[in-house]
Amino acid sequence: MTLHHWWLFVGAVFLLCGTPGPNMLHILSRSVELGARRSVAAMAGCLTALVLVLAASAAGLTTLLLAVPGAFTLLRYAGVAYLLYLGWRAWRAEVAPIDVGAAQLPRTVSLAALFRGGFAIGISNPKLILFAAAFLPQFVTRVAPQAPQFAILVVTFAALECFWYGVYALGGRSLAAHLAAPRVKRAFNRVTAVIFVGFGLALLRSHPA
Repeated sequence: MTLHHWWLFVGAVFLLCGTPGPNMLHILSRSVELGARRSVAAMAGCLTALVLVLAASAAGLTTLLLAVPGAFTLLRYAGVAYLLYLGWRAWRAEVAPIDVGAAQLPRTVSLAALFRGGFAIGISNPKLILFAAAFLPQFVTRVAPQAPQFAILVVTFAALECFWYGVYALGGRSLAAHLAAPRVKRAFNRVTAVIFVGFGLALLRSHPA
């Protein structure tokens, strides 16, 4: 993996992690309900699930890419198609206010319960498996040992995910108010769409050997 492709990965994942999805909205709702400090347990649950899924997917992909001729090429085009799809979906996304969850949890809820809730949200996201299968191989150099490269990608993904957990948790109510504004959401969707398409085209033109 070249430094150039690692930076491409960082840029794409930074945007992907920052997009309001199940994990981020779960963290945001827990922060609004219980405060940023207590939402750390929910963050730990989401992150544990994410790392487990990515690590398992990376292990399977390492075996697949070594065993199946042409797997790199197939996954390369699948990854580009996935990014273009994300861009198309973001452009056409609804601009209704984002629901961060109205149900109130008791402030005495245990940290273990918060962890289990975050883990359940993270592990039940089927898009994460699709992302790992179609996206991670784009940044792996086929002529170099693949397991260390996948490990770097998984750790990088986890670090960026943690950064955005902190942003959503510390943003709390003010961030929820911004996400509830359709005008802001539409602008965010359009910018996200353009960037996803740009990353897809960049990967199509330049990819690891």
